Amino acid sequence: MRLLPPTISWSNFRWSWSLPAAFILFFVAAGAPFPFGSTNDLSIAFWCLCLGIAVIFAPTRDLRRPHLWLLAGIGVIVAAYAFVLHEQLSDNPWVAPFQPIWKQASDLLGVPIAPSASIVKNEAFFALGAPLANILAIVLGITVGADRMRARRLLWVIAISGAAYALYGVASFLIEPTMILWRDKTAYLGSVTGTFINRNTAAAYFGSAAVIWMLLILEDVRRRLPERHIEWRRLSLDLRAIPPKEILPQLACLLICLMAMFMTTSRAGVGLSLLAMIVAFTLFLRKDLPPRTGIWISLGAGLAVALGLLQLLGGRVSSRFDSQGLVDEGRIEAWKSTLRIIADNPWFGTGMGTFQWAFPPYRSPNISIRGVWDAAHSTPLELASEVGIPMALLVALGWAIMLLVLARGVFTRRRDVIIPLSAATTATLSLLHSCLDFTLQVPGYSIPFFALFGAGLAQSFSSREVRPAADALATAPRAEGRIATAATAPRGQGELHKTV
Repeated sequence: MRLLPPTISWSNFRWSWSLPAAFILFFVAAGAPFPFGSTNDLSIAFWCLCLGIAVIFAPTRDLRRPHLWLLAGIGVIVAAYAFVLHEQLSDNPWVAPFQPIWKQASDLLGVPIAPSASIVKNEAFFALGAPLANILAIVLGITVGADRMRARRLLWVIAISGAAYALYGVASFLIEPTMILWRDKTAYLGSVTGTFINRNTAAAYFGSAAVIWMLLILEDVRRRLPERHIEWRRLSLDLRAIPPKEILPQLACLLICLMAMFMTTSRAGVGLSLLAMIVAFTLFLRKDLPPRTGIWISLGAGLAVALGLLQLLGGRVSSRFDSQGLVDEGRIEAWKSTLRIIADNPWFGTGMGTFQWAFPPYRSPNISIRGVWDAAHSTPLELASEVGIPMALLVALGWAIMLLVLARGVFTRRRDVIIPLSAATTATLSLLHSCLDFTLQVPGYSIPFFALFGAGLAQSFSSREVRPAADALATAPRAEGRIATAATAPRGQGELHKTV
């Protein structure tokens, strides 16, 4: 029983200076979800160290001009982050105004207090870890994923590790539902969370892994079909010709990811994951569908299957939809409160990592007094409240460009199309889910998938279409040489050469 196809065999590795970077990236992508979603500072620092070392050995031989433009765009975002950090950490910011809270505190205490552009001094420095890890991951995804084989290995690493965490989540829930690894589970006792603390993040992670497994299965099945275009009337016969032992392991991994996803009972996580699977299925098979109505038939059939799975495996999810609706009222009030924070601090925010201190004065009276809101449950709103509207818009522009590049790869690539397609669907899933929660703020989720986003960006450009003009000129003499060789070669060799 073989899980990896022959073309992805690990024995194909040959030593090169790119190997350390690739192996470190694979290790981080597989290990980041393990220590409780890597939400503590020590875990984040360790992953940043690993990724920083990998960047030192990052391969550059396969980078082409589009990849350099992508890296330059990331450099612009890094420079903007550095400027905002300087303003929030410096005792003498260049343009950012001081927060009025420091003068108020000084007047109340009757002692001089050095002001700051952040409401919590130096907090921006400690909050830098997660964004830094994401930036390093996407940079490594581009550099390592510029080679198609390394990009495919990264896809398999994320898929296999996702299935392993899903299997652990289901097994631990059945055996000891009050524990997460070696710690007591204090929340979501009736839901599978895997190694994550929050069930919503776990649902997005398992759903993203399920999307990847589905695409890997579709690619494997499509490759085995003899026709250039699928003959739907003969599809059942063609599928029965595939040896079961060659497809059952992948199906089992997909099933365990779906089971763990439904057992999280997360409404947004399950719903958006099913939507991502429907869209990915339709886009992958779009050329084999009937020209006019095929896409609509596929979307309708996918929706019907998703609703069936929701009723069969997600009964508790459906009950939460019935009792609580699509969005909790408390989250809507929290979003309104966050908008007021943004309105009062539009340019440089309250400081990176300061939301839990900035929120209490703006907390809506319509929100229950129970608990502490340490997150806005909307990553875009929280980002704008902490770093200001200009920086948030720049990050949004970066996401828009990334999605456009991935869409270009989906619609123009023929070989390895599942790499940009996997990246595009999981990026859309994580972005939409982060508008309702904080999935992308959990390094255990964001690090592996930012690496996948980078690999998808790198593989959105064909090596043939971006080959520099100099390479084309360089090949001209070789082509003339081959023609001359064919002309001067003996008769048999010349005919053989022309045939090749």
